[in-house]
Amino acid sequence: MAGDLASNSTAFSTITTTYLYWREYMWTSNVLLPSWPVIILFGILANLTNISVFLKTGVKDNVTTLLLSLSVSDLLYLMLISPTACSYVIIRFAPDWPWPFDYQIGIQLLYWPAFTCYDCSAFLSVWLGITRCACVAMPLRYKSLFTKARTVKIVIASFLLAVSLRIPIISVYRVVWRTNPNTNSSYAYMAKPNREAMTRVNDILNRNSIMYINFIIMITCVSVLSFQLYRASRKRRSFTSASAAQQESGKPDNQGLSTRDLHVLQSVVVVCSIFIMSQAPFLMYSTARLINQELDFETRYRSLFSIFTIISLTCSNLNASVNIFVYYRYNSKYRAQLTSMFKTLKQN
Repeated sequence: MAGDLASNSTAFSTITTTYLYWREYMWTSNVLLPSWPVIILFGILANLTNISVFLKTGVKDNVTTLLLSLSVSDLLYLMLISPTACSYVIIRFAPDWPWPFDYQIGIQLLYWPAFTCYDCSAFLSVWLGITRCACVAMPLRYKSLFTKARTVKIVIASFLLAVSLRIPIISVYRVVWRTNPNTNSSYAYMAKPNREAMTRVNDILNRNSIMYINFIIMITCVSVLSFQLYRASRKRRSFTSASAAQQESGKPDNQGLSTRDLHVLQSVVVVCSIFIMSQAPFLMYSTARLINQELDFETRYRSLFSIFTIISLTCSNLNASVNIFVYYRYNSKYRAQLTSMFKTLKQN
């Protein structure tokens, strides 16, 4: 996707009235592109905070293990996508910037490794939803089935799966040296042999098949967990004050769900819902590209394709950055530890 977004150093900023939806493109790029560096910087700091808090609270259960792994994966994504985001902003708002190398190196070299980490985050989010559904479906067997050791293996397997699925497209891009005939000097150039075939494979496999599977699983998990939260909420409202006090102490209710369990379910529902909303733009335009191959950067739908690309990347950046608010809202241990860390910093 990144490579398609700019065919030369000024193309990204020079979509004109000859293309359909050019006004919409100009508005979208002017509004969203400047937000990328801000979102990414905030996301990096937020995920570093998440990692620090989870390590200090102790990684003692499978949910904390998954949330810590998710924060690490999101952090790696944001760090690797930074050159791509900055290159887009420069090309759009400073098209005459004197690049010392082929500008597509900044756009493409780390783009697919970044989305390998994003894929890993997607797999971890799916597994997070599955584990909480299992907690609801089999509360008595849950702890024995979903142990911390098995969760660590799932995390490693998710990373290996993400890498293996992206190898075909990652292998396409390589940096080579070329000679500039005007200056007779060498410069770094981004070579892309067999790009069209591998991009097609990547669109079918990663951008559609795998993504739809993740999407369906996540929607199913969110539906099940939301229904369970609705039932638990109605059940709690019918309890007496004595029963409510007993639940607040952490003891399970008749459904086997404590106050802590309900908060965990709520946080998982929100995290999974954020993931679903962030994936929707990718699914829309990836599916449209399979149906109509004219939805590309070098066709009359260039502006429309660029709009989908900018919106999709914005959603991805947000998805990797905003979980800190969910953890702070629903995780009491996280909130207490983060507050303690801030107090310590303030005293120092």
